[in-house]
Amino acid sequence: MSLASDVRQLWHLPGFRRLTYARLLSQGGDGMFQVGIAAAFFFDPTTASTPEAIAAGFAILLAPFTIVGPFVGPLIDRWQRQRILLVGNLVRLVLVAAICVALVGDWPLWSLYVLALLALSVNRFLLAAMTAGLPRIVPPDALLPANSVLPTLGTIAAAIGGAVGGIVTFVVPNATDASLAFTALVCSAIAFGMASWSVTLIGRTDLGPEHPLERLHMGAQIKALTRELSDGVRYLYARRTPFHALGVMSAQRLLYGLLFVASILISRHVLGDPDHPEQALGAFTIVVAFAAVGFGLAAILTPTLGARMERRTWILVCLGVGAIAQLILVVSDAAWALLLSAVIVSFAVQGAKIAVDTIVQRDTEDEYRGRAFTLYDMAYNVAFIGSAVVAGLTLPDSGYSRTVMGVVVVLYLGVAAIYAMSPRHAREVPARTPAR
Repeated sequence: MSLASDVRQLWHLPGFRRLTYARLLSQGGDGMFQVGIAAAFFFDPTTASTPEAIAAGFAILLAPFTIVGPFVGPLIDRWQRQRILLVGNLVRLVLVAAICVALVGDWPLWSLYVLALLALSVNRFLLAAMTAGLPRIVPPDALLPANSVLPTLGTIAAAIGGAVGGIVTFVVPNATDASLAFTALVCSAIAFGMASWSVTLIGRTDLGPEHPLERLHMGAQIKALTRELSDGVRYLYARRTPFHALGVMSAQRLLYGLLFVASILISRHVLGDPDHPEQALGAFTIVVAFAAVGFGLAAILTPTLGARMERRTWILVCLGVGAIAQLILVVSDAAWALLLSAVIVSFAVQGAKIAVDTIVQRDTEDEYRGRAFTLYDMAYNVAFIGSAVVAGLTLPDSGYSRTVMGVVVVLYLGVAAIYAMSPRHAREVPARTPAR
């Protein structure tokens, strides 16, 4: 099936159609928000000019949610997920407004970091809730195309949102960092407001969970959440297939994150002038646009090719494709090599992600699904922080090292070899209804 036919088939499902509206607006706004954060943090000529500085920035932005995130997973299994999406987007709108005020008022940099990390944390919470609720609105036999279409359209919406923010760098080449950030952030706030409105089209109970929280008893429920988190980890480990799928996703994200950090540095030091951050931001926008092409190809090809083989086999294929993409950067450090690699690696990462999402959804009971996808996001953040740390220790300031790129090729193949030995089928584990 093609992407167009998948969309036509799924579009007849009202729940899927409404969730798509919410996700496109939410992630489009997120793309604009990330451009604003990039202009404020990563492309300032006085900061984030080295791998170490970028590693510190990622750690500051992602570490808090990595620590707190697991404890919100049980909430996705206990709160109405539709309400999570509605309130979460409104909270992000308020946070973006606060960041704009901070930029205009020239607040200390640490305050911008705090507000940014809160907004990014809410975003991960929303994506986990959307993914956990997807099996409630599509039949089991449509999960693979749904996992192909919805997250990929969301990623493309984020890329388009980022491109809208990045276009300013070409239209107004003399724009300051603050004006670039402010423009992108205002656009993101508008998108978050529209996303909140679109969520009201979804029925309050349509996304689950099956057994929502009836009343709030804070002390007792904090203890219950901690216990349920531990139960979730044990459940996934016992089920085997979702646990191993999360593991291979984490490894692939770490390798992808290394290329992501390298792309930021290459955009700054090779494709642009380090003393003119607007050039670096424009160059990085082009890299992101090529990556979006790869995400789109994954959405088109995964339902067609991935449906002809086991999800596990498709993940192995994608790992092999990722190794080939990194091999291109071993051969050359030219701009064409970076852009071609961005397309192929993004295809490999997104193609594998679609399969991992399907495995976790298929092999995880609804009572544990929210925890599973919050642990998914935790592993995602840990992998990105880890990749930034590795980049800080191994990459030169220019962002390119033929040796590092060669090691990444070997690691891709190593991850594929290990995953090839993982169990093929889930083990039966009785699910326990969370305490209320």
